[in-house]
Amino acid sequence: MSYQVLARKWRPSSFREMVGQEHVLQALVNALDRDRLHHAYLFTGTRGVGKTTIARILAKCLNCEGGVSSEPCGTCSSCLEIAEGRSVDLLEVDAASRTKVEDTRELLDNVQYAPTRSRFKIYLIDEVHMLSSHSFNALLKTLEEPPPHVKFLLATTDPQKLPATVLSRCLQFNLKNMPPEQIVGHLAMVLEQEMVSFEEPALWLLGRAASGSMRDALSLTDQAIAFGSGKVSEADVRSMLGSVDLGHVFELLEAVSESDPAKVLGIVQKMSEFAPDFEGSLDELLSLIHRVATAQVVPDAVDNSWGDAQRVSQLAGVITGEDAQLFYQVALNGKRDIALSPDPRRGFEMILLRMLAFRPVAVIDDSVRPQDLQSVELSPVAGGEDSAPVKKSPDALRTPLVENSEVSSAQAPAATTETLRPSAIVADAVPAQAAPLPTAAVPAAQAPAAQVHATLSSVAEPGESESAEEVADALSLDELTPENWWQLLEQLGLRGMMLNIASHCELQRRQDNDLAFVLDSGHAALFNDTHSDKLRLALQNYFGFALTVSVELGQPSGETPAMRLNRLAEERQAEAVVAIETDPQLQALIARFDAELDHSSIQPTDV
Repeated sequence: MSYQVLARKWRPSSFREMVGQEHVLQALVNALDRDRLHHAYLFTGTRGVGKTTIARILAKCLNCEGGVSSEPCGTCSSCLEIAEGRSVDLLEVDAASRTKVEDTRELLDNVQYAPTRSRFKIYLIDEVHMLSSHSFNALLKTLEEPPPHVKFLLATTDPQKLPATVLSRCLQFNLKNMPPEQIVGHLAMVLEQEMVSFEEPALWLLGRAASGSMRDALSLTDQAIAFGSGKVSEADVRSMLGSVDLGHVFELLEAVSESDPAKVLGIVQKMSEFAPDFEGSLDELLSLIHRVATAQVVPDAVDNSWGDAQRVSQLAGVITGEDAQLFYQVALNGKRDIALSPDPRRGFEMILLRMLAFRPVAVIDDSVRPQDLQSVELSPVAGGEDSAPVKKSPDALRTPLVENSEVSSAQAPAATTETLRPSAIVADAVPAQAAPLPTAAVPAAQAPAAQVHATLSSVAEPGESESAEEVADALSLDELTPENWWQLLEQLGLRGMMLNIASHCELQRRQDNDLAFVLDSGHAALFNDTHSDKLRLALQNYFGFALTVSVELGQPSGETPAMRLNRLAEERQAEAVVAIETDPQLQALIARFDAELDHSSIQPTDV
């Protein structure tokens, strides 16, 4: 007897034998047991997740000679014929090979005739999205109102290509990709029944390589059995799949955490001897970093399916949380770019070197006192010009950075490899006699761009010498002029829309108790006569006697209160920029790191 592949031999013959897809099976079982059957079912999902299998089991349930139920007998002639693919009342159609409208019409010619032997005539159309638009049109009427003895079972991997008119006529079930845990459990059961020895790590490799498809997992298992001469071992499966040994991935992450580039490149060289899939290796590295980060946050959540939970926990204790996040982000971005590299190995190496290049060296811990630190001289970068050792004082490292601007580094430091990290401190952090960094002159990348410290807020407004007490003094009507109208406006107590309109008004003239204003026509969209009355009432309440107020639309000849505020804000912004740009220590930082000042992030504190 010829050998039957595992994917066909272990294809489920009933809903009880199905692995996963419980959300679909529950709906179908309840519908069958309660006789609430629809005339058209649509099963969607990626390859190998059970679409056609569920459709065939459903056909058995509908046509079993023992009656319609969720548990077909499997022994009657109808069940056997469906299982063996020779039932005359189950018409299986591959839509990919029968896309023409003539094929669809030929298929539907016999719809009106009763089934030959079974209870229902069932049309199982696989890859239904491949039908042409004319074929769908020919199918629509029959699909919506088929004869009572006809059922349609449709399957597709691409439901987006189906017309909405078809989708609306079917009960749609979306089958999910199977997680590796389910696949591994099923593979273990199959291999035990097949009397094939296996190693559990090898099954995890197969389960993850299957990408959620049970059929792919069984096919890969068949291949692994042949590759391993009747057994499934981890080494054989890794060699067959071209995947890297997880031990190498652990060694890589350990070498990166030790900032040892020579060791990193040596491990990659050792990996290349086995012709690995470096993109797959990057996926393994991402998975490991994720497990390390999870262990740092929730130690009890470490997955021990691979038997390496202890080693993951050890790495979680060595790598800081910030480093784990940095490594993950670099690897994730590298996954996108590795296809653009000259070859996968070089791309993989560059991703690891980026982790080393962007990983900060010195880290500040607020619990460490300045006197606890010891000085150390940092060597210049190889190939650079000779320079004196650079030292930094703990006070300088601890001084809060200004929250008014951002410096973006154009490249790595030219004279030293020392940078800062936020959560811990290494033993060779350096104190020195350098002056503390100024709190109002040094940009911080993480600081809000809308704040400036006291140095900038102390800058006086150009041309303004009035104190707060002088501004608060009440104005008499005789003292009111176009130049001090803004002072009176601040004391009128106007709010909302009325304040907005008044701030764009210029006092054009005052004659006795008659006040004439010009409203900037560019801000007059919501102005009406009621606003003139409200302004008059506010002025009368302030002065204590009746006034006549007129507001006309036009172009102010002078400066409105709103214009004055904009002018002062621009002057303060200009002074803030000058104060930042002329700070000598900031200029030294920019020169040292070849950085650029982000002017858009500078803003005075009183804005």
